[in-house]
Amino acid sequence: MTKVYPNATTETPRIPKQISDREVEVLTVWKKSLLFNCNGFTVFDTKGNLVFRVDNYRAGNKTEIFLMDASGKSLLTIRRKNLSLTDNWMVFDGETSVNPRFLVKKPVNFLTTKNLARVISCQGNNKELMYEIIGSYAQRCVAVYDNRKRLVAEIQRKEAKAGVTFGGDVFKLIVQPEIDQAVAMALVILMEQMFGLKRSNSLDSLR
Repeated sequence: MTKVYPNATTETPRIPKQISDREVEVLTVWKKSLLFNCNGFTVFDTKGNLVFRVDNYRAGNKTEIFLMDASGKSLLTIRRKNLSLTDNWMVFDGETSVNPRFLVKKPVNFLTTKNLARVISCQGNNKELMYEIIGSYAQRCVAVYDNRKRLVAEIQRKEAKAGVTFGGDVFKLIVQPEIDQAVAMALVILMEQMFGLKRSNSLDSLR
């Protein structure tokens, strides 16, 4: 059986040019929870170590998604913004419900643009643009640019040895050091909520 997590014998990932002297991280994202009968994500590093997990799509308060570390500690809480005419989500530190870190907004006319979402800071009085997300999540071809137009993260298809594809449920998240890995993974979760195959069912359950 082909391994989900990467190693030196199964893949040579295409890593984008670094924008700093620090290391680029290539994570493997698997659209599967570690818990039985629960939707979510499991994320591995290049050594096959568990880095992040999401297990709570169908449990508890369905308006919340918790991004956890390998031990189950909540790193970020993602909540859909109430009474919003568009698909807007707030992201908080830990399990807090006050002072969100940032807002992720899906454009109204996303069908006519490659711009998938904009990430706006909620810190302080200035609501500054943090990141722009462009591309196609369905094709697993997504780029995240910061407010200086630098490429800081990418979603790419993952191929196993001999060109065997994993399909859309397993893909790569390439993270530059200028963006926090947990934030980058939170953006992946939101791409799934906004553009995933099960989006309509998921969003219907939140209304």
